[in-house]
Amino acid sequence: MNTKRLLIVLMGSLLFPGSGHAASLLITNGTVFMGATAPSSQLDILIEDGLIEAVAGDLSATEADHVIDAEGRPVTPALFAGISAAGLSEIGMVYEAVDSRLNKLYTGLMHPEFDVRKAYNPLSSVVPVTRIEGYGYTLLAAAFGDRTISGQGSLVRFDGGFNSFEGYTTIFVNVDGYSGNKIGGSRAAHWMLLETAFSSLDTKKAGGLWLTHNEHPLINQTGRATLKNTRENGIFVFTANRASDILQALAFSQKHQLKAIISGGQEAWVVREALAASGTPVVINALDNLPGSFDGLGARLDNAALLHAAGVTLLFTSGETHNARKLRQVAGNAVANGLPYEVAMAAMTSLPAEIFGGKPRMVAPGFRADLVIWSGDPLDVTSAADQVIIDGKLDPMTSRQTELLKRYLPAEAGLGRAYINP
Repeated sequence: MNTKRLLIVLMGSLLFPGSGHAASLLITNGTVFMGATAPSSQLDILIEDGLIEAVAGDLSATEADHVIDAEGRPVTPALFAGISAAGLSEIGMVYEAVDSRLNKLYTGLMHPEFDVRKAYNPLSSVVPVTRIEGYGYTLLAAAFGDRTISGQGSLVRFDGGFNSFEGYTTIFVNVDGYSGNKIGGSRAAHWMLLETAFSSLDTKKAGGLWLTHNEHPLINQTGRATLKNTRENGIFVFTANRASDILQALAFSQKHQLKAIISGGQEAWVVREALAASGTPVVINALDNLPGSFDGLGARLDNAALLHAAGVTLLFTSGETHNARKLRQVAGNAVANGLPYEVAMAAMTSLPAEIFGGKPRMVAPGFRADLVIWSGDPLDVTSAADQVIIDGKLDPMTSRQTELLKRYLPAEAGLGRAYINP
C-alpha cells in the first residue's frame, strides 16, 4: 500500500463513525451487561437510528439492515477510557502535537478558563486506536503544566465528531508533591494560592448583599467567572495521592462548597472513612501497588476493594493517554484483589457518565447505542473487542496501528518485513 492510499484508508477510518445514515442493527444471542448487575444471557438488542430500540429474549423475527449473531459473547456499553488527553496529545515530544497544558504563559496568572476542548482533534490517531479496543468516551483533561489550576475539560465521545462533548465542565487542580515542587517549592503553596483565589470570589457586607471584586492578582475576570460557574454547576478534580493531601482537598472543597473528585488516590484507603462521609468519588489506577514517590508510600493492590467496602464511589484511570486502552487490565486487577465484578463493570461503563453528567451508558431502550461485542470476559486481558458500535454504526475496526500491521507483518515465511506488501 503506497503512502497516499494509506492516508485515504486512515482518514476513512477516522471519519466513519460520524458519517452516513445509521442503519438498523440487530444483535442476537448476546450475554448482555444491562447495568451494575450480573449479565443476562441469550438476549437480543435492536438498534434503530442510533438508539437502542428494544432488548428482549427473542427478536429474531424483527427486520434489520444488519444482523450480528453474538454467539453468547459478552455485549457491554462502550467503555470509559479514564482521564486522558486523547485528541490533545499526539506525540509528546512534538510541540505542535500537544495541546493539553499551559506552560510558561507570559501572564503568570492561573487560568481556570483555559479550555482544552477548544484544541480537541477527533482526527488524532489516538482516538481510533483507543476506540477499536472497546472504548467509547473519556474525560478530556487539562494536564498539569506550571499552574496549580490546570484548566478545564469535560467528557468527550469517541464518535469522530468535532463537538462531541457532554456533561459538566470539569476543572483540574493539582495539589500533589510533584507539582508542588513546580509551584514555589512546596505543596503548601498550592493551598496558599487556591485559598487566595477562591476567597475573593464572594465577599459579604452588612445587610446580606454580595459584592465581587473586578480583578484579582492571581486570576483575571474571566477566570473568576469560570471558577464561580464551575463551583455552582461543575466539578473540580483534585490530583492527590498522599492521605494528608486528600484530606486537605476534602476540607478545601467543603469550605468553598465544591463538588470534588480525587484523582490518583494511592493512599485513599487510609482516609476512606472521610471520603465516604463526604461522598467524594475517587479515580484510581488499581495497578499502583508500589511506592512510585513519597506521595504513594501506602500504595496497595486492594485499594479499590477497601474503598468500596467503606462506601466510596470508584472510577478507574490508567494515567496514560496512548495506553488508555489498557484500562480493562486496571479494572480486572481491582477485581482480582477483592472488588466485586459488577462494581468494576459499572465503573467502566455507566458510572463515569453519571458522575460527570454525561448521557447514560446502559444497554436499555432509549439509550445511545454505543456497544461492544467482546471475544470473552471484558475484564480478562486475553479478551478483545470483536466489534465496536458507536451511535448505532458498525466501526470499521481500523486504525493507524492496524494499517501498519497489514503493511509490515510478514505474510510469507523466509522474507524480511521490507519485502512484504511493497
